[in-house]
Amino acid sequence: MSELKVRKMTLDDIDDVLEIENKSFLTPWTRQSFEREIRENMLAVYLVVELENNIVGYGGMWMIIDEAHITNIAVHPNFRNRDIGSYLLKSMIEYAEKLGIYRMTLEVRKSNIPAQRLYKKFGFESCGIRPKYYMDTNEDAIIMWKG
Repeated sequence: MSELKVRKMTLDDIDDVLEIENKSFLTPWTRQSFEREIRENMLAVYLVVELENNIVGYGGMWMIIDEAHITNIAVHPNFRNRDIGSYLLKSMIEYAEKLGIYRMTLEVRKSNIPAQRLYKKFGFESCGIRPKYYMDTNEDAIIMWKG
């Protein structure tokens, strides 16, 4: 596989990110949500993964004092099962650690076993449940922490 590159997301990336978002989630974020995160949220950091100059994945997190809260992470369906998710999550962890942030948290759907496996691979542990967290299906979220 060609070399993957990670970089900060820009407003110009939003069309590609929305394609991934819409193919990955039942209730996708809107263009306005991503624009607001990039333009206005001073706590937000969003990264994209490129393969041959095409965006194939992205992830976002909020840096809150000494913790990073992963808000979203997704890989284009045509590029899954190629370790791109691992590369992206590793890059997000490294980004946070460069800022001195070693504790990270996220919520993941109870049914999303592949994502849970990925997070566990990087040291995240299940620490609780948010009942009916996902409004679209009333599915529970598993709260996971690293560090």
